[in-house]
Amino acid sequence: MLNFLPHVLIGILTSILLALNSFFWVPILVLLALVKFATPWPAFRLKIDPVILFIAEAWIGCNSAWMTLTQRTTWDVQGIAELPAKSWYLVNSNHQSWADIFVLQHLLTRRIPLLKFFLKQELIWVPVMGLAWWALDFPFMRRHSEAYLKQHPEMRGKDQETTRKACEKFALIPTSVMNFLEGTRFTKAKHARQQSPYRHLLKPKAGGIALALNAMGEKFHSILDVTIVYPDGAPNFWQFLCGDLKHVVVHVQTLPVPPHLLGGDYANDPQVREAYSLWVKELWQHKDQKITDILANYSV
Repeated sequence: MLNFLPHVLIGILTSILLALNSFFWVPILVLLALVKFATPWPAFRLKIDPVILFIAEAWIGCNSAWMTLTQRTTWDVQGIAELPAKSWYLVNSNHQSWADIFVLQHLLTRRIPLLKFFLKQELIWVPVMGLAWWALDFPFMRRHSEAYLKQHPEMRGKDQETTRKACEKFALIPTSVMNFLEGTRFTKAKHARQQSPYRHLLKPKAGGIALALNAMGEKFHSILDVTIVYPDGAPNFWQFLCGDLKHVVVHVQTLPVPPHLLGGDYANDPQVREAYSLWVKELWQHKDQKITDILANYSV
């Protein structure tokens, strides 16, 4: 354990370990992905997929190792002990920090299939990691405001097509499709600007989860609703690298896939959109109350 070192030194050391880990595994990952995409035989490509996933899990495992080495974290985790490992999951979580991704990967990797995130299009240009996400078939989405889509309705279908193609690949082997319903990280400024009705959450956006359910809803074993709470305050990425992940509460609730939401046309049917809206609002009300209860418990 190296958490006795000064915070800045831990941050520098952790940054070096993260970079070395990425520069070692990502070129192997990209090389295998190029072989996969250049191969015309589907059966052979399916043989490469488990190897690519093994490399990704090895990268995550090394990240977990330096987290253990540099962090002195108290973990309060519920709901992940008996999840079937070889099933399809739709995973949803609140989102406060880049640390959320490392927390989710640390806790869920090898318990359930590898998390596949829907990413903003511009993240493909992130050095090294953009290539890794591309190699792992993470779908890159162009997120447009509702006002923009009203002016350019032809763009609404492009994200649907991207999601459909991604989910076709996800349907071949067990996969965990990860979705942050808020669409962005929580900040007090965003919360105020939205006039969010929730104490601890931004307004949820149902579009991403609707696209995933419409594309492969019958494949999903269940929905994993994840609530992440940092009782000492959510760390930013640099604070996380500096070893300030002191206390993390993660509660996972396994929910059935709502049958009444499957098969509807979210993009064009107002009744379907309303049904999704009601469902995510109820989900978010419960999550907001859960966060309030957790924080109250740890403030005592």
